[in-house]
Amino acid sequence: MTSELGGAKRARYGLDADRRLARKADFERLLKDGTRRSRSGFTLFVATRAGGPPRLGILISRKHAAKATVRNRIKRCIREAFRLEQPGLGALDVLVRPPYGARPGVAMLRQLRGLFSELGK
Repeated sequence: MTSELGGAKRARYGLDADRRLARKADFERLLKDGTRRSRSGFTLFVATRAGGPPRLGILISRKHAAKATVRNRIKRCIREAFRLEQPGLGALDVLVRPPYGARPGVAMLRQLRGLFSELGK
């Protein structure tokens, strides 16, 4: 499941630095200019780009879950759903804010995969 890219092997469905929103300016641009979509309590800010892989950003605070371990599990669910659905997304930037009190698990993963697959259409 790797593809040859410039001599280095790279995972086809990986979530490396090229597929993450890391700069504050990217987050602010999405919050200000991105299309806001709310589904199932999740708020998604979406913007298209000229090219490149889809990129993911996650907004989560202590209001979402008091314990850091729960927040980390929520982030893992979001990243995994994005990782599995990224081939159908195209050149999108997606910022995800989960609902307050969200519980990580299989149900959340299914819900997020459905949301990400809707974005790719």
